[in-house]
Amino acid sequence: MITDSLEARILAGLDDEQREVATTLTGPLCVLAGAGTGKTRAITHRMAYGVHSGLYKPQQVLAVTFTARAAAEMRTRLRDLGAGGVQARTFHAAALKQLQYFWPQTVGGPLPGLLDHKAQLIAEAARRLRLSTDRAAIRDVAAEIEWAKVSMLTPDSYVRAAAGRDAPAGFDLTTVSRIFQSYEDVKVDRNVIDFEDVLLIIVGILQEDPRVAATVRDQYRHFVVDEYQDVSPLQQRLLDLWLGERDELCVVGDASQTIYSFTGATSRHLLDFTHRFPGAQVVKLVRDYRSTPQVVNLANRILAARTAEGERLRNAPAWPAPLELIAQRESGPEPTFTECADDEAEAAQVAGRIRKLLDDGVEASQIAVLFRTNGQSEAYEQALATAGIGYQLRGGERFFARREVRDAMLQLRAAARSVGTEPVPQVVRDILANLGYSAEPPSGGGATRERWESLAALVALADEMHANRTQEPDSIFTLQDFTVELEERAATQHAPKVQGVTLASLHSAKGLEWDAVFLVGLSEGLMPISFADTQEAVDEERRLLYVGITRARVHLALSWSTARTPGGRANRKPSRFLDGLRPNTARDAAGPRTARPARRKVTGPAKCRVCGTLLGTGAERKMGRCGDCPATYDEVTFEALREWRKEAANEAGVPAFVVFTDATLVAIAEDKPPTLNRLATLPGVGPSKLERYGEAVLAVLAQSPEA
Repeated sequence: MITDSLEARILAGLDDEQREVATTLTGPLCVLAGAGTGKTRAITHRMAYGVHSGLYKPQQVLAVTFTARAAAEMRTRLRDLGAGGVQARTFHAAALKQLQYFWPQTVGGPLPGLLDHKAQLIAEAARRLRLSTDRAAIRDVAAEIEWAKVSMLTPDSYVRAAAGRDAPAGFDLTTVSRIFQSYEDVKVDRNVIDFEDVLLIIVGILQEDPRVAATVRDQYRHFVVDEYQDVSPLQQRLLDLWLGERDELCVVGDASQTIYSFTGATSRHLLDFTHRFPGAQVVKLVRDYRSTPQVVNLANRILAARTAEGERLRNAPAWPAPLELIAQRESGPEPTFTECADDEAEAAQVAGRIRKLLDDGVEASQIAVLFRTNGQSEAYEQALATAGIGYQLRGGERFFARREVRDAMLQLRAAARSVGTEPVPQVVRDILANLGYSAEPPSGGGATRERWESLAALVALADEMHANRTQEPDSIFTLQDFTVELEERAATQHAPKVQGVTLASLHSAKGLEWDAVFLVGLSEGLMPISFADTQEAVDEERRLLYVGITRARVHLALSWSTARTPGGRANRKPSRFLDGLRPNTARDAAGPRTARPARRKVTGPAKCRVCGTLLGTGAERKMGRCGDCPATYDEVTFEALREWRKEAANEAGVPAFVVFTDATLVAIAEDKPPTLNRLATLPGVGPSKLERYGEAVLAVLAQSPEA
């Protein structure tokens, strides 16, 4: 039976809605949780409350989420609440553990090896079919195969189901299907499986073997699913098999944060939850504890603008009513909107503002620069380096792979066997001092500063854990506890915070937060991205910007540039999503801009733009003129494009025509498209090549004599 003091501790600090979540321990429960509303706190306290009340056995509770970092964070919180026996894993980790256990008794023999990366095997699959590919094409095909598999499609069923999708890397759907099948054959030959296979195989075992299904259902009685808006059809099928006919399920999500549809994720399961479970209790968390009223107001307005558009648009795609957040923090500065002359100027002004924040006492680890594509990071890396500001590129070298971190873990592990009763934070400081840690950071930057920042992150983690684990009078936190935590974090890549400004894509920023956030590159073609050519795709881009806005606690800066390079054409426009939101602007009186198709529609026979003759060959149609008419391009521009194409082809290891044919290159040189949207209208420039080469082509054109 739960004690009054323990009940008070578990429920302390929860608001009314969070407390309702924490104390609703049975039956289906749907928690609609807006950004910054404390959803992780609510569900971890719910599981802890259920354990301490005796209603849950910790080993019979399974919480699943979508990243190893989120799962590790959940386990840490549960341990701090005295419910460390609860299983918190990603879908893949939970499925793999079950597969490793049941494989010998259901299939027999050793489990095939697990494939870390698909690229090498997809390249081999393409070679078997005598298809030419480069690294970008392999990446695109890998993503498409992953989408197909989480959508539970086979190579045979893929073509029909994928009708209407843009085929990756310029291949048609039938060719993608052939590569898909060849990839599956290569895996069989190598005796390996990929991450999607882990889920597919365990789903097959649970469907075909009632004994295994009964064992799993007996093991796990209560389920919690975080980020439920990101569940794929395959993950939902696995969850259904875990549940069986039961309804002991708690799901948490927010349809307005659905940003992974391209991977097969869908918010449909969250939105239809009460239809599947008519008696389900629904709790809405809308009190935003993360952001200031100014940030929350902008986030609400970016979603409300789409709601208003939907009321005006005929046959508009479904747009679920968003949660309207209510700010709980004190007032802060208004978000700023800045237009810059070019990308270099934008990066420089961001670096200057970051320097001011640092001078005002904001920690570097509490500042982030977020962009739409990874290719945008270089300008900010250079600007921060020039300003002498340390940064970390999210997705770069893994924290626990750094040499100083590995050395620190070895020494801490050795000391844990013999250390006395001295407080853990002081012991950690003493040990790491031998590796270069000091109370004050070294002057300057470079490798010495990076090494110190890694060690400082371990010290800060020791301080945080000591504070959390010694709240009760009889609680003990040992160095052994700390080393166990580090080893678990290393296994799941749950890195502690490192000093340094974070550079990250908007997608990779999901689940994180900072005191100050700079959203950069907010121009048409980047936000929304140029290949978002349907209303559904544009809606997802809007949600992505919403996620970016809600990462900020206090300071929020939004910026864009009117030209790519210094002195280039100022033809960029700020993102349509900012219409009516930035100062002194109003939404277009003619109504909202809708998604435009990436290609120009051909309504009749193509004619030469010079003499009007019907064009008879594909090459002539690509150039837009017949072969007898004189070229209208500048020779310097054309040669610059040819030189760029040669370098791109050499880097990819493919013939030059695979990048762009001569006819397409001529069309580009003659048209000189100023934007990605304009480039997309030229024959021979499909969505895949636009994403892969578009920015580089515009950069070449920007250097042309007439630019």
